[in-house]
Amino acid sequence: MSPDAELMLIFGALHLIAIALGVLLFVMFLRSETTSSWQPPEDEDGGGGGSDRVSDRPKSSPPGGLALLDAVPPRIRLRSHERLGDLTPRPDRRPSREPAPQRRPARCD
Repeated sequence: MSPDAELMLIFGALHLIAIALGVLLFVMFLRSETTSSWQPPEDEDGGGGGSDRVSDRPKSSPPGGLALLDAVPPRIRLRSHERLGDLTPRPDRRPSREPAPQRRPARCD
């Protein structure tokens, strides 16, 4: 069998497997129930479920916790439409260096 025929046989088999799995998933989808027969539980107090993490007392602290004592506000606040470069002070320019004195070559006498 030539390598081209083997390659076609492998690709054909893979396609058949993929089609079979697709048909299987489609049949499972058709056989599933579209609605559930779930009924809410009947409690004596008439209340529903709910989260046991929700408490009745109000929150006393901010959601992020208390501010730290050593917290420092940022230098720049980015709440305006100004550019970031306009909000930061420009650094001082470095002083220019004096040119190095010219060295004269030493004469050999």
